[in-house]
Amino acid sequence: MNEDSGTAGSSDTPGSAGSAGTPSAAGIAVRFRCGHGADAAEARITLHRACPLCMLLGETKRSREELLRRAAPAGRAALAQETRIGASYQWICTRGHSRYEATVREALTGPGCPKCQRNAAAPAARHEGGVPFMKPGLKTRTSQAEQKLRMLLGERIRLPHRVNAIRINRSFFGKPEVWPDIIIPGLLVAIEYDSPGREGTAHRGLKEASDREKDAALAEVGWAVIRVRADGLEPLGPYSIACAGVTAAVVDEVLRMLVLIRGEEAVAALMRTDPSG
Repeated sequence: MNEDSGTAGSSDTPGSAGSAGTPSAAGIAVRFRCGHGADAAEARITLHRACPLCMLLGETKRSREELLRRAAPAGRAALAQETRIGASYQWICTRGHSRYEATVREALTGPGCPKCQRNAAAPAARHEGGVPFMKPGLKTRTSQAEQKLRMLLGERIRLPHRVNAIRINRSFFGKPEVWPDIIIPGLLVAIEYDSPGREGTAHRGLKEASDREKDAALAEVGWAVIRVRADGLEPLGPYSIACAGVTAAVVDEVLRMLVLIRGEEAVAALMRTDPSG
């Protein structure tokens, strides 16, 4: 997403000209459709689109309220009206480390605080890279399509129910782990179901870049990723299945890719001989 003087302000430092995220183009106050920017009474230009920060929040499926909770208290008032994704703030590490400075863009799409990054790259963490595990209390939003994919695939091969995360050798959104939709430890394969969602923006733009980073992190620790790309999403990565929705044919294609990745013998060892069991 590009910033320009007419939308993102001429300074990335809160408190300077155009403070609290108020954008200006050659001294002209600008207001956005989302309500951020200059006050309605002062605005000389109203742009009929969301501000850059709200656009990034939408692409990363986050809310401004969530962003405010992550910011240090002193900067929350300014951040509440911020429009610039290049503006720097102090942030609170979710793991209790020291506060750190980063831009809004880095806070939403970056790897977390400096200590989280160092911990993820430490020798002990690297020794654990690729290990699947059960993360207690993990709450992720699961669509009906994802549930259907797991159900249909589980009728064909044995899927574990005691793993929901995989250790990686880098920090991904501030954590040394990722949470794929379906994990098959016996094959070192993760399966992701991607859909653009009701708004048509999920898994596109910055979210697609995040998906690529996630796949790269898994590849570093020996895992392959199969992505089922639904509802018009373009293929992503070497093992992608483009489809209109979850069907038996899609499951057949997933099984074919599993054989392609790990071989017939490895996949046959997980196949169910009895449909009930």
